[in-house]
Amino acid sequence: MSDKNFYAEEISTELFYKMRDKSYAKGCKLPISELRHIHFLHKNLQGESLEGEMVCNQHISDRLLDIFYQLYELAYPMEKFNLIDEYNADDEISMTNNNGSCFNYRLVAHTNRVSKHGLGLAVDINPLYNPYIKNIESGIYIAPVAGKPYVDRDWDFDYKIIKNDPCYELFIKNGFEWGGDWEDEKDYQHFEIPVEQIKKWYPDY
Repeated sequence: MSDKNFYAEEISTELFYKMRDKSYAKGCKLPISELRHIHFLHKNLQGESLEGEMVCNQHISDRLLDIFYQLYELAYPMEKFNLIDEYNADDEISMTNNNGSCFNYRLVAHTNRVSKHGLGLAVDINPLYNPYIKNIESGIYIAPVAGKPYVDRDWDFDYKIIKNDPCYELFIKNGFEWGGDWEDEKDYQHFEIPVEQIKKWYPDY
């Protein structure tokens, strides 16, 4: 890829200060040297070219740039990619704003497990319209809460990710799995590196 708008760089001191105690929260054991700040272009529903950025694991930075480059060429609509630190690393606020993101050191909802986002090995795309859904004792957990109208996947709406669309196909082709394929829960916004591969990079995960 030769487009100067698509690139990865190490985390600068300035960016680290923005991330510290936010996405790079206390307790994060992943060295900052293993993260990358990527910059890319994407298009929204109106076909406007917008700048996007996110922090991800070094192991997937090149493949993410390739995915985003191809989605940009296809004019696949993605609304927003701001650093999650601009939302104080609050995932609910970021998702409600339909902001796509990657690295954010946090636990999986309703568990004590570090999320794959905590390793920078999971990506969320158009999260407001592609919510996370899980049955819990008190009912149905939906994240973001504002994504409730989009739990019903049988009707058409903007920014909807479906199986075999370009976003799905490119992520799967590049070694990710889709949360929309899970059986016990659904995470339609979410693409992650499988555990088997993560354990090759991080045996203690």
